Amino acid sequence: MTGTEAGAVPATDRGGRQLAAAALAAAAVLVQMVFPFTDGGTLALTAASVLLLSGAALAHALATRGPRALVVLLVVAGGGGLVAEAVGVSTGVPFGRYDYTGTLGWEVLGVPALVPLAWIMMSWPALVVARLLVPHRRALRVVVAAWALTAWDVFLDPQMVDAGHWTWDSPHPALPGVEGIPLTNFAGWLLVSLLICGLLDRLLADAPLPLRLDAVPVAVYLWTYFSSVLAHALFFGRPPVALVGALLMGLVAWPLVARLLRERRR
Repeated sequence: MTGTEAGAVPATDRGGRQLAAAALAAAAVLVQMVFPFTDGGTLALTAASVLLLSGAALAHALATRGPRALVVLLVVAGGGGLVAEAVGVSTGVPFGRYDYTGTLGWEVLGVPALVPLAWIMMSWPALVVARLLVPHRRALRVVVAAWALTAWDVFLDPQMVDAGHWTWDSPHPALPGVEGIPLTNFAGWLLVSLLICGLLDRLLADAPLPLRLDAVPVAVYLWTYFSSVLAHALFFGRPPVALVGALLMGLVAWPLVARLLRERRR
């Protein structure tokens, strides 16, 4: 075992940090429940949601895998996401040409500071979920984690574009049902997600943990899936996005539900 595994974290510390992670995630859920009644969210709600969920991811990594995991998650997901977005804004690679509109607050290297935090907040649940579904095959696990992360953007990008937070220079060709978002965006997301999730999986110990210890990121992933489908179908005026996102993100979410049901029966 290495110092990044849960066994290296004293039980008393782990319990308190787990509770903190759960409290942050629960607060984020309450914030997100307000989104549908504000035409996609305000800056305050968006910032609160991202800060709370990224804090939950970091607190959970610390609680279950130790301080090194927190640093790795911050540097790889947060730093990697920032670099990818900064390069993307400057060159159009790998996502396609796009521009932030200045509505998301303070920026670093031309990228809103909330954006790398968003990479943190969903990279961790994506990796944890992939480890549950594919515990023994590293290459496949990384692919599943990258897909889990990329599929989330099928919901995120239309919501943020409709809210006016960024614009695409050329939104065509688009994924059927997800108009206004170019296919290059999702190809870029998949590439960056493969790199981030691959590094996270390589750098952090992957010894299996009891499912209860990973309940927070698992719950965050499933909440994100089901709430995003509902919000786009009923509140954001994007039923086709709800359908496409339900299918693509559902390739991870529904096997995860089945895994949880099997665990419960066992």
